[in-house]
Amino acid sequence: MTHVGIVGGGIIGLSSAYYLHKAGHRVTVFDQNPIADGCSFGNAGMIVPSHIIPLAQPGMIAKGMRWMLNSTSPFYVKPRLSAELARWGWLFYRHSTAEHVERSIPILRDISLLSKRLYQDLAANGDLEFEWQERGLLMLYKTASAEHEMADEANVANRAGIEARVLSSQQVQELEPHTRVNVRGGVLYPGDAHLNPGELVRSLVTYLRKQGVTFLEKHTVTGFEKNGSRVNAVLTTEGNYPIDELVIAGGAWSPSLARLLDLSLSMQGGKGYSFVLRNVKNNVRIPAIMLEARATATPMGNDLRFAGTLEVAGTDMTVNMNRVRGIFQSINQYYPDVPVTMPEVDMVWRGLRPCSPDGLPYIGRTERYSNVVLATGHGMMGLSLGPATGKLVSEVISGEADSMDISAFSADRFA
Repeated sequence: MTHVGIVGGGIIGLSSAYYLHKAGHRVTVFDQNPIADGCSFGNAGMIVPSHIIPLAQPGMIAKGMRWMLNSTSPFYVKPRLSAELARWGWLFYRHSTAEHVERSIPILRDISLLSKRLYQDLAANGDLEFEWQERGLLMLYKTASAEHEMADEANVANRAGIEARVLSSQQVQELEPHTRVNVRGGVLYPGDAHLNPGELVRSLVTYLRKQGVTFLEKHTVTGFEKNGSRVNAVLTTEGNYPIDELVIAGGAWSPSLARLLDLSLSMQGGKGYSFVLRNVKNNVRIPAIMLEARATATPMGNDLRFAGTLEVAGTDMTVNMNRVRGIFQSINQYYPDVPVTMPEVDMVWRGLRPCSPDGLPYIGRTERYSNVVLATGHGMMGLSLGPATGKLVSEVISGEADSMDISAFSADRFA
């Protein structure tokens, strides 16, 4: 029985543990924090096959520069002297082309649809409980420029086989019978879904523990025992642990883990925030992205979770309340009757999304080591792509790569 060590207990690490266990492997998960503190736990909960256009796209650099001038804007790069940030920015710039978008669309479509099918299987097979809902996703907009942008994206999605419907303001309102929506219009992606990420993480951990998967929480990885092209052990603050295969699923901390293996991994942590309104009387029915604000609204039972911003700040985990205020101020512009107040800092959740410079994840083996697999760099799509990534990792380690071609996700593509 192959012993697989997974460094990282977010949704990517947990999904990898699930499918590796199902394939008959012995699994140990290492994490420097309690599992429930990870980026997967407090995110928007959206499963989005609609998101087939990578973050690196034409016009994103200019848009980001404009947003950076506003302290409450949805995008911010924290100024700092960093060769890694400069390299990431250069690679992002080089990939912000129409050609890159065209190449990426079928790749992101295929991995997203695979992940949704796996979520449907998980919701049906009884292993996990996570409040799975298939109600679609609304992209809401208030301006003519956003309407034009969303119509173009809807055309791209329909051509790629992802259903998209452009709606008038009245049609949007008809889909939300319990609360008023103040928008120019929207695009409905009926194939999208949502879930409760906290319940998913708790359910995965509970199931995996019962199945014999070992969790070593509060074990900070300090290095790896290497012998030529193999890694033989994970070295931690609490001891050393022999393994046969290693999976790096450390989210925004993956570059520092990669350096311990003498690997170069271009990635930046994109900080996002969320907060929850409890027991909303006239709740939103369909998850939505409030386009101009780049903020999200997701119903979770009787609660309503708001999330947003992309703050490129390394691994800084402090809460920037100006960014939270940007989310708060946008809500009643779209949902004027939702009773929202500015949350206190201790009510704000934050997490780091691991952003690759081309908007595609890193999934697969490295050339340097015969038994190391990377599974990271999913940006804001970690939860959405979790099961597909876990399945692909399991196939790589088992030598049964059947689900899809993963060459575009090469771990060495920027080495």
